[in-house]
Amino acid sequence: MKITTAVAALLLAASFASSPAQAQAGNASLDMPTEPLSAADLEGLRAELRSSRKQIMAQNLLLTPEEATRFWPVYDQYQADLTTIKDDQYALIAEYANGFGRIDDATATAIITRWLDIDVRTAALRARYVPIVGRVLPGVKATTFFQIDRRVSMLIDQRIGSLLPVLQFQSQVAR
Repeated sequence: MKITTAVAALLLAASFASSPAQAQAGNASLDMPTEPLSAADLEGLRAELRSSRKQIMAQNLLLTPEEATRFWPVYDQYQADLTTIKDDQYALIAEYANGFGRIDDATATAIITRWLDIDVRTAALRARYVPIVGRVLPGVKATTFFQIDRRVSMLIDQRIGSLLPVLQFQSQVAR
């Protein structure tokens, strides 16, 4: 499975443009990977997603000039902290994609354990930033930031998940 920056751009575009029926149809795909995921592919995907996230936030979080001056440095630090967590997520995705067809029970258990740890760390990061964002934005706008951030994250996760084949079907992959 090869994820390119073009696919990355489509991830967010399709997430915001597709109907629920189209999104469900995308989830039904259990296509098997044909090529390993390269580090360059993942880094291109990540750069595109970070850029798209910030654009979406800027377009949807209505800030006064004073709020923007206070908020964007906090946002950039939040994204840097989130990127540290996402480093582990993308490494896990690469391991999954590149090992697909050879993943045993112990490795599968380790994968889901690591994935859940990433979810917990992401939630903890958001919780840590609630008071920080609350110091630079009023409550409604701070909450709006976290709503947008969670929605974008869920859409990205859904799209990435739809690109990854179900592990149970790895026996169908010729290696």
